[in-house]
Order: sequence, then structure tokens, then C-alpha cells
Amino acid sequence: MLEDAGFTDVQIGPPVDTFAGATGEEKAHAYEVFGYAFLARKPERD
Repeated sequence: MLEDAGFTDVQIGPPVDTFAGATGEEKAHAYEVFGYAFLARKPERD
């Protein structure tokens, strides 16, 4: 999806437990829900 929007050099970080300490933490773990950081570059237009 990021490439479709014109981004290049897309990198995806490791999974992060974004629900740690939240009331829904058990459900998030049951469904293997994680957050991911994205890093990408959007080239300048000519």
C-alpha cells in the first residue's frame, strides 16, 4: 500500500506489544495483534 502511494525504500520494524497493560491485552495476545513501525521515503517530484 505504501508503494502504491508513491513511497520507496519501505522498511517494516519488528512487532511491538502495543496493548501491554491495557484492559484488552489478553484478547490482543489471543489474536496475535501487534503494532509495527514503518519507515519509507517519498521521492521529490520534478
